[in-house]
Amino acid sequence: MSSTLAKQAADRFGIALTPQQVGQFDQYAAILAEWNAHTNLTAITDAESVQVRHFLDSLSIAQAVPMTTGLRLIDVGTGAGFPGLPLLIAFPHIQVTLLEATGKKIAFLDHVIAELGLTGASTLHARAEEAGHMPDQRATYDVVLARAVARLPALVEYLLPLAKIGGCCVAMKGSTAAEEVRDAARAIDLLGGRFNRIGVVELPGVEDTHHLVIVDKVAHSPRTYPRNPGTPTRKPII
Repeated sequence: MSSTLAKQAADRFGIALTPQQVGQFDQYAAILAEWNAHTNLTAITDAESVQVRHFLDSLSIAQAVPMTTGLRLIDVGTGAGFPGLPLLIAFPHIQVTLLEATGKKIAFLDHVIAELGLTGASTLHARAEEAGHMPDQRATYDVVLARAVARLPALVEYLLPLAKIGGCCVAMKGSTAAEEVRDAARAIDLLGGRFNRIGVVELPGVEDTHHLVIVDKVAHSPRTYPRNPGTPTRKPII
């Protein structure tokens, strides 16, 4: 698995992984398999699929956002750490916050961070609607990420309040990306965003094309957003 991941990361995204980083990915995969036996972390369990659909997919973010030294990144609804932890393994000079509302998943993330010796990672046990109003989180991040959290009209309400002006949000989406961008046009504008582009990600052996929806943060998000927990999904801005 190790050498294959290193080659794919280099060939597809121009990311050079050291032997130490490859070892960290192997260790991450082993811990994921061990914990997934008793904690529901992912439905993707075989080693090759973990490598492609979790690790390589996460690294595709580097196509859209330069991983510059000191970059502050938050992964919203990170689950088992995707895409935030693979990005930190590959780019240890960035700072990553892993936002997750489920306590068991936070415990898993803390364990992985400790076992892999990742110094640039921190976890935040909260909902996105709560984090968006925390003074040390709101309008703080250069990059705000989310994968498989919600449709874009609701998702931008979770993401944009966390981004600082001049930063951006990246939503990892499937075939509905363009449709969701159209549906989210009002929410993006209201929350201080501006649609930038949709990037295309093709993964080896994966038929469905993945997309990266990139939204720039150009103005302050109104203080009333995000709304109360659950509201953005029940009543998205449309």
